[in-house]
This record gives sequence, C-alpha cells and structure tokens, in this order.
Amino acid sequence: MSVALLVRAFFWLWFASAVAVGHWQVLQRLAPVAIALVPVALGGALLIPYFRISALRAWIDAIDVRALVLVHVSRLIGVYLLVLQQQGALPRAFAIPAGIGDIVVAVMALPIVFAPLDEVLRRRALRIWSVVGLIDTLLVIATVARLNLRQPEELRLLTELPLSFLPTLLLPVIIATHVIILHRSLEPQSPA
Repeated sequence: MSVALLVRAFFWLWFASAVAVGHWQVLQRLAPVAIALVPVALGGALLIPYFRISALRAWIDAIDVRALVLVHVSRLIGVYLLVLQQQGALPRAFAIPAGIGDIVVAVMALPIVFAPLDEVLRRRALRIWSVVGLIDTLLVIATVARLNLRQPEELRLLTELPLSFLPTLLLPVIIATHVIILHRSLEPQSPA
C-alpha cells in the first residue's frame, strides 16, 4: 500500500473521529484544561511519525512547501471567531486575539506562496512566518487553558460542532505543519 493511500485513509479516519467527538460532545466530559491539551497532543502525535518513519517523511518532504503553507489559509476562520464574539457567543479575551492572529497569519501566508521570491528569501520568509504562526497558535491555546480553568462554560462552543474541529482537527494540523515547514526551511539547501 502506498504512503499517499495510507495518509488519505488516516486523515479520513481522523476526520470521522473528529466529527464523532463533536457530535457526542466528548470534550465536554474531559477536564477543562483538556481542550487546550488535545491540539498539542494531537499535533505532537502527527509529528512523531514524520520524524520517525522515513518513507512518510520523504513523502511529506516531496510536497511543495507552498502547499503546506496554503493549509494555513484555513486560519481565515478567525473572521468567524470575531463574528461569534460580536454576537456574544465567544468571550472577547479568546475571540479577539485568536481571530485577529489567525487572520494575520493566513494573510501573511499568501505572499509567501504567490510572490516571486528567490529561494533564499522564500526560506527566510518561511522561517519568520512559521515562528510567528506557531507562537500565535500556542498563545491562543494558552488563552483557552487559562479561560477554561476560570470559566469553562465561556468556551463551550469549542466542544460542539463545528468549532470542535478547532481542537480536534485544525489546530493539530496547524501545529504540525508549522513545525514541518520550519524544519524544512532550516535544513541545508542541496546544491542545484
């Protein structure tokens, strides 16, 4: 079985699991800090095979890094977070930094992908963007932990569909791709 087929099967299974977790509101049954730990744990779980299984790593490293960056355009979900905050469904302390940070990182991804940059400049831009994006993500996760320890009901929407996809699917992928992009941008260039 090819690596591509295994990866596809894994992600469809993971997607189905994320739907089930959101549908049955499994995250509501966990300790309040779990919503913050779930994306970090899942992101780490995605990175372990990347760094341990050479065939998988070779397959991922063969993907144009710009395609991995384009995954982060999904962070335009920040607009939805801001709308929910405006409607009073999410607390300002979460929605404003998460929403604005996600929008900024998503928009910053576009010139990295589409601008006609030489390889050296693109790698430098990738490093800066990836560090900024990863720090933003980790700060949002820390905010979720802090808010959930104080008043878990404020972030209840993160345990229900569709926002339950954030901790169970989107954030782990964002964490893992930031680390992979950063790792790839720091590797020595092979001679042309």
